[in-house]
Amino acid sequence: MNKSSFFIVGQHAVIEALKNPKRKVLRLFLTEESKKNIHRKSPRKNLLEEVKVYFKTKRELDKYSTKENLLHQGYVAEVEHLDKPILKEFVKENNNKDIVFACLDSVTDPRNIGSLIRSAASFNIDGIIIKERHFPNESKLMYKAASGAIEYVNIFEVSNINSTLKNLKDKNFWIYGFDGNGDKKFTDIEWKGNNILLFGSEGSGMHEHTAKYADFLVKIDMDKKIESLNISNSAAIVFHHLSYIKKKS
Repeated sequence: MNKSSFFIVGQHAVIEALKNPKRKVLRLFLTEESKKNIHRKSPRKNLLEEVKVYFKTKRELDKYSTKENLLHQGYVAEVEHLDKPILKEFVKENNNKDIVFACLDSVTDPRNIGSLIRSAASFNIDGIIIKERHFPNESKLMYKAASGAIEYVNIFEVSNINSTLKNLKDKNFWIYGFDGNGDKKFTDIEWKGNNILLFGSEGSGMHEHTAKYADFLVKIDMDKKIESLNISNSAAIVFHHLSYIKKKS
């Protein structure tokens, strides 16, 4: 039985979906120019070989993206959802390595989530934990902001963040909550073992009850004139630092 389908737009989002053998692309809408560009991007493999391709004008494709005020760049695809990875199974299968997860507490903005996914893929974060009803899994905006990176990141959708954090603590994960009033700079942490990077929502931060599951509250050291950073920017800084440490060790 086919899974439910939805539309994504944008060059990187569509091309990376075509490259992903686990992603079913049902229909592809291209301009003549974007078709040529796909072949330039992938000269060794014909990404269009097993896909139903329809050629449209730029104006015809506009209807797929004007509502969200996005640029489709001549690329629109109807795709199916990927199989959802199971958090418990991933932890069991990777128990011989240090795991790093990002956990999003009530982060709902599709653009921020997409940008955060892109950073997670760039710096080899093992997965993102998010409450399933907060994950905009059919958002064109999120897919466009992720710029194709969603094809390479484990997104663990859970029903309850707090119980998930509790279960992971029992499996020897350290939980670091990021808060402007944190006790330590995050760069002072050794970052060994299994770690969860807990980020709160764009406006109100972490829920008080969720913050109680954090073993430590840490902060990004920044100029006092600036109150806070956008969550996707904060996450990118943290992900890069952990990636740098890992490469040095």
